[in-house]
Amino acid sequence: MTFGFAPPPHASRSVPPDSPARLSRMLEPAEWASAGIPLLHNPREIVTGLHDRHRPGPSTAVVAVLDPLGRVAASASFLETAVLPDGWEFRNVLLAHLRRIVPHDLRLRAPVRTAVLLYCREGEPRWTEADGAWMWGLRDACTLHGLRCGAYIALTRDRWQVLGEDRGGRRPRMSRSAGPVPHGQGPRPAEPDRAEPGRTETRVATPRAAAPVTAPPDAASPRTDASPVPPARMSAPRTPTAAPGPRRSGGGARETRRHTAAR
Repeated sequence: MTFGFAPPPHASRSVPPDSPARLSRMLEPAEWASAGIPLLHNPREIVTGLHDRHRPGPSTAVVAVLDPLGRVAASASFLETAVLPDGWEFRNVLLAHLRRIVPHDLRLRAPVRTAVLLYCREGEPRWTEADGAWMWGLRDACTLHGLRCGAYIALTRDRWQVLGEDRGGRRPRMSRSAGPVPHGQGPRPAEPDRAEPGRTETRVATPRAAAPVTAPPDAASPRTDASPVPPARMSAPRTPTAAPGPRRSGGGARETRRHTAAR
């Protein structure tokens, strides 16, 4: 799903440097601070993980998608050497890489995943026009892909810095070797989240085999089909005998039997 109008590739190159349209497609530090960008739970861990995975050099951008728990679910790195930074061009290239690594979340009412951007450049880790154009492109690409716009991190030869915040560090730094990691080389990237929005994964537990029932030691072993079965013994039917009733005396009264013990 695509919104808006993408100009032809040669359109932005013909825009003059002081064009109001190009200058409007960048965010100032105050605008970025008021955009409600969510804070990273552990920015050092995010920066270190992306640096170890992609080994970015100068003019390398790394876009990553974080899951609801703040962990990297998918990421991509690419070179961007635009002479005149334009947020529209950055939006298009970011959107193309986001579509390649994760499905969109436009069906959700509210975004649950966050996209962050790490850009390696020369100079001081302060705001520049290129940073403002990347911020504008990241925010617009997240809107078109159903993601939440996350932090923008500048990585230089001296340090890394989350722009708009006071959090940064000296390690990791920008690598000397330029360019993203080719496909099939270097550390293996994280597997992108391929689950469609709104679809849940059902895990079926494998039933365990029932434990064999063991008979007690004194029980007789069960017979198998191969063992001979002895014929059943037929007992002769018994004829019921009447129990001797009480004897009657001459007067008609019952005579009680007395059992005397033998002397």
